[in-house]
Amino acid sequence: MLRAIPHFIAGARSPGCGERFAEVHDPAHGSPQARVPLATGAEVARAVEAAAAAQPSWAAESPQRRARVLAEFKRLVESRLQELAELLSSEHGKVLADSRGDIERGLDVIEFACGIPHLLKGEYTQGAGRGIDVYSLRQPLGVVAGITPFNFPAMIPMWMFGPAIACGNAFILKPSEQDPSVPVRLAELLAEAGAPAGILSVVHGDREAVDAIIAHPLIAAVSFVGSSQVAQHVYAGATALGKRVQAMGGAKNHGIVLPDADLDQAARDIAGAAFGSAGERCMALPVAVAVGGDTAEALRARLVSAIGRLRVGVPTDREADYGPLVSAAHRERVLRFIELAVREGAELVIDGRGLELPGAAGGYFLGPTLLDRVTPAMRSYQEEIFGPVLQIVRAASFEEALALPSAHPYGNGAAIFTRSGGAAREFATRVNVGMVGINVPIPVPVAYHSFGGWKRSAFGDVNQHGMDGVRFFTRIKTVTARWPAARPGPGPGPGDDRPSYAMPAV
Repeated sequence: MLRAIPHFIAGARSPGCGERFAEVHDPAHGSPQARVPLATGAEVARAVEAAAAAQPSWAAESPQRRARVLAEFKRLVESRLQELAELLSSEHGKVLADSRGDIERGLDVIEFACGIPHLLKGEYTQGAGRGIDVYSLRQPLGVVAGITPFNFPAMIPMWMFGPAIACGNAFILKPSEQDPSVPVRLAELLAEAGAPAGILSVVHGDREAVDAIIAHPLIAAVSFVGSSQVAQHVYAGATALGKRVQAMGGAKNHGIVLPDADLDQAARDIAGAAFGSAGERCMALPVAVAVGGDTAEALRARLVSAIGRLRVGVPTDREADYGPLVSAAHRERVLRFIELAVREGAELVIDGRGLELPGAAGGYFLGPTLLDRVTPAMRSYQEEIFGPVLQIVRAASFEEALALPSAHPYGNGAAIFTRSGGAAREFATRVNVGMVGINVPIPVPVAYHSFGGWKRSAFGDVNQHGMDGVRFFTRIKTVTARWPAARPGPGPGPGDDRPSYAMPAV
């Protein structure tokens, strides 16, 4: 009998009242292991009702009190890190070290959000005019929601609900139905840490739940991470209803390798960034751009060597570098992209399609694949593959290499490998993407900076976590105050009762 994964609504597990369910698979063996209910609009509305009831008193708590709840939540998650990592790996397919990293990077944002008493401080000007003071307040929006992808079922939810709840909001989380157990456990642990019932609810679902979140009039803001197609749908639908939206989409990140780079280090970094987590990262590095023919040949040889040392295994294999893809459907999608690239004229240097693991014949495994002589005209270059596939593009010059990520429809991130400070500085200044790494293959910012791409990688003007997260989940109220001057006798002084019709001067 399959394990039942519940919703978490109003502080309690809820089995779901709808008639639709999805199966959660074990990616390492290809078998179903659980069933998850797909929420109806009524269930989303019930979660919103509980959130709206709980939010005002939560917002009225002092920021210190909210920070203490998050600090206790962080402690509880850390005390169960191994248990949560094993649960995450069993549904996603990540190796355990990667699952622990998923959780720990999310906890970095929780730790940042524990500084909310300082982060919410406004501005104050005494004497902005004669007897007038001006100050600002940063106040919560009310009920907000997050829609998160399968590839980071712990980190991205914590990126969203940590700052949102710290700021005094109530949060509705709609995680991926492909690996939904860890988000439920996180909600339970937040309740155990002292968050009131309704402050964090988890509703599972597909497009019906997403559209219910977009349409609900009490949800003031929606945060989304997923494909660009769905990001655009969420952004267009929610902004049309006056909601605040941050919607992060797909990516095709480039690693530019200049002739003066440390090629051994660059090859190791690129292989790790391309194939870690089976390439199922929006900040993976699936395109290596070699500048110059000699650089391309030398880099290719080193990549072949690095890839040859990679080990693919089940999530519990401590020696494995990465595990299976998340689903059979996604594996088939990646296979079609490999076939497309070959038809388009790319050179298949390493073919990972024949990988077989003893004892895991039904798993969704795919070996590392390397393609060379890929060109910008190829559809396999233009689109996000999101699997263990690395493409080499050859560029004749720095300018040609710089133009590739700048012209690409996606603009999440790019990295440059070089010993030249001048080249690195020029690249960072001119490249048309949102995040840049200099000899850093995956330039995901630390928690107190903000994460976000450009072009079709992001819809909306405010990024994830850091101060942008605080800004997104709050709104500014500016107060201009004047108090009557103290007078020795009763009543107004001479001339105080005369009205003024001019624009006041400061």
